[in-house]
Amino acid sequence: MLRRFKLSGVLAALLALVATAATLAAQPPAERALQVPAAHGRLGGVLLQAAGAPAPVVLIIPGSGPTDHDGNNLRGLRADTYRLLAAGLAAAGISSLRIDKRGLYSSASALADADAVTIPDYAADVHTWVRVLQRRLQPRCVWLLGHSEGALVALVAAQQPAGICGLVLASAAGRPLGEVLRAQLRRQAPNAQLSHAQNACIDALEAGQHVAAASLPKPLVALLRPPLQGFLISAFSYDPAQLLHAYRGPVLILQGERDLQVEEADARRLAQAAPLAQLALLPDVNHVLKSVSSTERSANLATYTAANVPLAPGVVSAIADFIRAPHAAAAAQLR
Repeated sequence: MLRRFKLSGVLAALLALVATAATLAAQPPAERALQVPAAHGRLGGVLLQAAGAPAPVVLIIPGSGPTDHDGNNLRGLRADTYRLLAAGLAAAGISSLRIDKRGLYSSASALADADAVTIPDYAADVHTWVRVLQRRLQPRCVWLLGHSEGALVALVAAQQPAGICGLVLASAAGRPLGEVLRAQLRRQAPNAQLSHAQNACIDALEAGQHVAAASLPKPLVALLRPPLQGFLISAFSYDPAQLLHAYRGPVLILQGERDLQVEEADARRLAQAAPLAQLALLPDVNHVLKSVSSTERSANLATYTAANVPLAPGVVSAIADFIRAPHAAAAAQLR
């Protein structure tokens, strides 16, 4: 009887261990905040490491404005796009680091004035993070996933491709950002006199010239305020298609057909610049990668404040399939 009791106790302990392991396996991977030294402070981000064998690693680069590592900001954006991307990629066996921009949030100490930055500054921070991820996780290279303005940062960073596996360009402009801004303003304010004044300001910035605050049309005061103009001059100086044409690694261009900020034509211009790139056009997907079936602008914009709404079907799978594709993996091995 005593022997049977001991055996039952061992069996019960083993069953408990199996049950505990199964419970842990069912839990989502834990996020971990990272802080690393930068030139003038520290950069911050959030690492979500996929469970299991060594996984591909993606660096998620945020879009325009004071957008944080989750894809939100204090101006009302609450879409959680990057947090949802990271969770979906982890479930597909892909680790990710989503970052805060130099001068903002967990990277606030890296720059006293978050406006006093340029696209090359952001690209330099990308290279810092690539090196950090290579040291910590030991991948041969790191994938860059740039969203919106972050796609331009990824393209500039990739001009020095060491350590970079390839690019995912999501909701990316295919034209210089000055042209994109003109088109956006034209849709919002078709008044000819106002459009002329707005275009004159953008022309000046494209030429590398600052515009006095008193000369800014009222709708542009916040958008083109003088402290931000150095950054805009930097951003307007690049043609994304030309940058992509010079890049030789694997590329996925991911574009929603309900995007209010950039157009399908942008994605096609990028694809023409890189004939070997993979182009994924997603119906009923908007700029923040959520599903929108309505043509109503208000319905589209409502998803920008809906963190509880999941990413559109097909977004994560398109990215994961691309990263795990044999041709992309083979090209990444050469990096």
